[in-house]
Order: sequence, then C-alpha cells, then structure tokens
Amino acid sequence: MRTLLALVHFTAITCLIANLDASGQQPDAKKAQQKFDAPKITKPDEATMKQILEKTEQLRKAVEELKAKKIPTDVLIEVEIYLKAAENIIRFEEWYSENSGKWAIQTLDQGLERAKQSEGGKKSWWEPRGKWIVGAYRSRIDDSIQPYAVLLPHEYGQDAKRKWRLDIVLHGRDSSLTEAKFIAAHGTIVKPAPKDLDHLQLEVYGRGNNAYRWAGEKDVFEAFGSLLTLADRTVARPIIPHQIVLRGFSMGGAGTWHIGLHHPFDYAAIGPGAGFTTTHGYIGGLSKELPDYQEKCLRIYDAVDYAENAFNVPVVAYSGEKDPQKAAADNIEKALKGFKEPLRFTHLIAPGLEHQMPKEWQEKAEAQFRKYLIPEQTDVPERVRFVTYTTRYNFYGHGFVYSLEHLYQKAIIDSLWTKKELKIATENVSVICLLETPSRPLPAMIEIDGQRIPVKPSSEAGRGLFDCACLEKTNGNWSALDQMSDLDKKLRKHGKVFFANNLQGSIDDAFMDKFKVIAPVAVGWYLPCDTYSSTSRERFIREWDKYFRGKLQVCDPVMIEKKPDENLILFGDPESNPLIAKVLPKLPIIWTKEKLVVNGVEYDSKTHVPVLIYPNPLNPNRYVVLNSGHTFHEADFKGTNALLYPRLGDWAVIKPTPTAKDPAAYEVVAAGLFDENWQFPKKK
Repeated sequence: MRTLLALVHFTAITCLIANLDASGQQPDAKKAQQKFDAPKITKPDEATMKQILEKTEQLRKAVEELKAKKIPTDVLIEVEIYLKAAENIIRFEEWYSENSGKWAIQTLDQGLERAKQSEGGKKSWWEPRGKWIVGAYRSRIDDSIQPYAVLLPHEYGQDAKRKWRLDIVLHGRDSSLTEAKFIAAHGTIVKPAPKDLDHLQLEVYGRGNNAYRWAGEKDVFEAFGSLLTLADRTVARPIIPHQIVLRGFSMGGAGTWHIGLHHPFDYAAIGPGAGFTTTHGYIGGLSKELPDYQEKCLRIYDAVDYAENAFNVPVVAYSGEKDPQKAAADNIEKALKGFKEPLRFTHLIAPGLEHQMPKEWQEKAEAQFRKYLIPEQTDVPERVRFVTYTTRYNFYGHGFVYSLEHLYQKAIIDSLWTKKELKIATENVSVICLLETPSRPLPAMIEIDGQRIPVKPSSEAGRGLFDCACLEKTNGNWSALDQMSDLDKKLRKHGKVFFANNLQGSIDDAFMDKFKVIAPVAVGWYLPCDTYSSTSRERFIREWDKYFRGKLQVCDPVMIEKKPDENLILFGDPESNPLIAKVLPKLPIIWTKEKLVVNGVEYDSKTHVPVLIYPNPLNPNRYVVLNSGHTFHEADFKGTNALLYPRLGDWAVIKPTPTAKDPAAYEVVAAGLFDENWQFPKKK
C-alpha cells in the first residue's frame, strides 16, 4: 500500500555511505562473521586537537545562545547535531582514520556556519538544490538527536505541482563510522547530484552499526518522518507515497530484507544487496539449537520467515556470484520455492564478482525498480496476503493484526477486498482491526474464515481521522466488537493500532519506544543484588550511549507521573526502588526479603534477581521492565549484527556472578516467555 494509507502507517509507526568506496566495494567483506573491531586510533596532533577543542567550545556557546533566543526546535537540532558529532568523537576517542581530525574540524565549521544561518529561525541550508543536506530529528525513544542526509534534485521545488520519487538508502557496516564521518561523507566535498537526477535520496544514519534493528530500525522511520514533515512545509506533499524505494547493500542489504519484508506495504519496491536473512547458518559457531525462548525470538528479525510477504512488494535482489552473502537472497528464494502465489521477484547475480556492487549493476537494479514505479495509485491492492510471527509487525494493508493465538508461530491473513465484498482467511490470528477509508468503505457484512459477520466501523481508534472495525475470535468463532476500547478489557499481548502501543515483548522490545530509566533511591535488601542492579544499569547506559548513540537520563522514582506515558525501566528491589514496590502486587511474581517466587518456583532473594517485561500496572498501555536493559551486550555489538537477538525472552531469574572483568556478569537460572495473556504458560 503506497497511497494515503502508507502515510497513515508511517504516522502510526513514528509520527550507500561509509562502508562503500567509490567502486561500491566493501573492504572488509571477507570478515562477514568475524569481530568488527574498530580500527587503530590515530589521534590528531596537538595543534589540531587544540583547534578541535576550541571550536567545540565555540559551537557549544553558539547553541546555548540560540536556545536563549528560543529559535524553533526543529531548527536548533540541525545545529546541535554538529555539536553532538564533535563531542562524541572526542569523548569516545573515535579517531579511527587519519582524516578523523579533518572530519571533526569540518563538522565544527559547518555547525558554526549553521548557527549563524539559524539566527532568523529558518533552515536556510535546505534551500540549495542538487547537493547533499544533513538533517536531524529528535528521537521519541530517548530524546537523542540523530542525523540523516538527503540529496535533492536540481529541479526540486521549482514546480510546486511536481511530485517526486524517494529512495531510502541503508548504508553498509563500517566499524569506523561516527556522526562526524557520516556528516563529512555528505559534506561540501561530495560531488553535486547528477543533472538528470529525478528522485530524492534519503540516507539513514541508523544509529551506527546494528543492521537497522531495535532503535536502529526506528531510526529509518523517524528519519523518514522528519523528511516528510520538512517536505510538506517546503512544497505541498512533493513525495509520491507509492513511489518509495527501500534499498541497501551489505549490512544495508540485511536491513532492507528485514524492513522491506516486515513492512511490505510501505514501499514500491525493495532492493536488498547481499546482507543476511537468517541467524542460524550466518553466525559462525552458533549452536544448532538455542534455548526454546531464544529460538522463538529469532522469528522477530529473521527475514527468511517473512519471505512470503514478497507477494505484496516487488523485490530486486542483488548478489555477487562469489559473495558468501549471496546466501541472503538464496535463502529467500528457497523459502519461496513451494509458494504458489504470483511474485515480482528478481535476483540479479553478477558473474565472477565477490562482495561489491559496481555502478553497472546499480544501473541494472535501477532499471528493474522503474518497472514498478507506476504513475498513479489510488488504493491498496484488492488482495493482500501477509505473514507475521509477532504483533510487532502487524500492518497487513487492509488493517492490523491486533493479536495472535500463538506468538512466534506463523500467522497468515489473506484478504480480498473488492467494491462488492470483503473476504478474509486467517491462520493463527485472534483479533484483527479493519481499516476503512473514504475511498474504501467497509461493507455491512464481511466473510472471515467462512463465517459471515456484520460490522460497524468506529472512529475511536483513529481519533476521528479513520474508521476501524475490530473482529475477535473466541473458541473458533468470530464476532465484531462494538468499540475499539473493548480490546482493553482483556490482558493480552497485542500490536499497535493507530495510537495504541505495541505490547507483546520480549524485554528488548521496550527500547523501541519512549522509555525512562529509574534508579534505586535507597539501599536494598542484599548487597549482591544491589551491586548487580547498579552495574547492570551502568552497563546499559554505557552500551546505549556508545552503540545506539544516545545519552540516557536516569530518573528519580518520585518524578514519575501516576500514569506514565513511557516504558519504565526499573532497577533495584522493592526496598530500594519504591516504584518496584508499587507495581509488584500486580506482577506475576512474588518478591519479598525472604523469598522470590517466579513461575511457581521459589528462589533465595539473597542470591537471585528477577528480570522481566510486563504491562505496566500504572499504565497498561506501556511496559514495565525489571533490572534489564538490552539482553545482548558489547561483545554482540562488536560482532556480526545477527547477534543482536533477545537472550532472555520475557522473563528470567538470574544469579549475579560478578568478576573483575565483568561486574555485571550473571548466570541464567531460568528464563522463558509469557503466554498470549501475559501469564506463565501452564506446565505440561
């Protein structure tokens, strides 16, 4: 779906650089499954460092002056991003290239120039055409400022009636990537756009190197949302919703595979080059069978499980014949071998080439994209067929999959919506919400799994903008709900519908939306647990800062509102953190000074700590998390991006085992997933 509904979906979700040299080659391609250690530090000489520090202070003062003048926030952050880039490269000692000092100075000079240009409260740097422009947005997740870059055609904006195609491009892995390098790669030294460029190009920073997972995934949508807002202000909706292409190579290819197949209705076509589409078979040395809860959570991001969604979006895949990462596309093709539905799937294979995508093959891919860029599209396809394993990914073109019968098992919704009727067939789906628009009204009667059901749309979900009708299956029979709010009467794992929030876990899911870290304010019951709480919290903050490029603010429990509008990440125990004590009676565990009871098993509170994610009793539309940040850590960030999968599911009991090298180390005593009603599964 690439029309008005595409914009609706983007709003609901939010509101090729670095790794590639001029030939399109990735220098470290043969290290695909090895550690991606950062390059050797090449710190600038003393005179250059002095200049960098002086200019950083100048820019810091300039930003403070702009804040005092209260210039518009969207203008200010596009100055602040230059300050952040300089500060990060200094404090992280990210001098990964002989050019790092030059990039830092270039970044600071551009930031100082922007500070002068912003005096009038306008983004005058967006006026030039035919060149790269660095933009920025403030993330909803952690309030951090993140960069992106846009290449505007020379004729962009000259004709207010003209609308433009947009390519969203995901970069490859680069262990030396920093904000400063990203900015430099799109600075004044870059060649201007070709005179005949006929589309916009958005390159996403993606918070560095994470294969566009977790916060990196949200970065793609938030960057797009920022550009869309800017574009709307510049020229009335100049971006054509049904002509958005998603593409990338290497790590960008992996990101394109997973985002394109998880969100198949958002793009006119996807162009994944190389990358990976599975966890098993890509990570060298990984156990053939992980714990059950980890195996299930692999289905969140393994793109091969979503291969059949190629039914809904054209795929133009690219591989070098001798590239080991050709397996990414091969795996998808293998998964589709028995799929009998029609596909628009092209796999371009460059004979004799390894991990590279030269210009001639980029042009061949472009020729394929153009086949799918239809001039006009007024509505979604009559038929959609969508596969998912989690309600994190639940938009199926005609509506939303609100909840599943069994999370992490294959769910299918096959929907045929003509002018006369709506017929739906489902597998492993328990609640769906049908989306009505002015161009496609809901019929009074629909057919779902052979049952005929009368429906009545409600504007409650879309707050008067769009109507939605919800259907629920109980004991095998479907019925229509009177109001969207009826869904809230039952505690269940569910996906996002308009302004509602995702609520399906696992623990790592809490960090894909706005969250706050809440620290203890007193001494806890036992020293080992206190120590683990503090060290794990510090590790989370440190790893988020370096690998997701955002500074987390630690909040005092007393500052949290009665109905918090963010996920709460609580560290400590009921004695040290009053918010834990407050929500504990409504969590499915018992935690006292004498004992800890989880999933019916009793543990010693002196030596064990509960970790879990659960609907927050203070606001059931948000999560509460106990004693955990991301469940993967620094070694995983440094390794292949395929390692960024959940390690603890929804809940765990851990035993702290601190060492001098890793004070936050622990042993997993028990772990698992809650059922679809947020309860411990019944023991067989």
